[in-house]
Amino acid sequence: MTIGEKLKTARGEAKVTQEQAAERLGVSRQTVSNWENDRSYPDIMDTLALAELYGLTLDELLREDKKMLEHLEESTNIVKSRRTLSRRLLIAAYLVIWSVSVTFFWVGTGPTDAMGYGLVFLWLVIPVATLVVSFFIGKDEEWKGSRWLMLLFFGGMYMLAPYATFTMANALSFHKGLVLPRLEDMLPGLLLAAAGMGLGAAARRLASRREKARD
Repeated sequence: MTIGEKLKTARGEAKVTQEQAAERLGVSRQTVSNWENDRSYPDIMDTLALAELYGLTLDELLREDKKMLEHLEESTNIVKSRRTLSRRLLIAAYLVIWSVSVTFFWVGTGPTDAMGYGLVFLWLVIPVATLVVSFFIGKDEEWKGSRWLMLLFFGGMYMLAPYATFTMANALSFHKGLVLPRLEDMLPGLLLAAAGMGLGAAARRLASRREKARD
């Protein structure tokens, strides 16, 4: 028996119409019909919702349908790939903002522009970027295992921003030797990233509570 046949049988036993099932699942009636006639397959989230709606276990729903299992495996891999890509793009966007900020110091400012640069980039652009990106990291459950590493990342980038600009410029101007970054410059980045992740985690928990309340 295919999953479409199982869904049609289970819906009949649950005394649920296609319209009612579609409304509960947030899809169209045609989509439910396509699933039941094996014209398309539900994704993993819809499969879980269908099992709950009809009072079935996943084993009962998926057993013996190799095509459906292959579909779920493929769709799960696609979702994982998209999530990985979105996380990489998030960090890439932050690195681009950081790099542009540092580059602008060397190619777009003069001796009289240093104070204005510091106010705009070191005290506004980079802090806001740190707060926003860390917010999305805190909001995304997928980052759970690497949030502490990301705190160090933001702290390190925050430390390197003044080092790659004012510190290096002073070292070159006064012919100083090797100057190392100051570890204490990590603190603002760590605090901002922690605040952003905390806000993101709070937003995630609030959204979860609202979903539970709707259910």
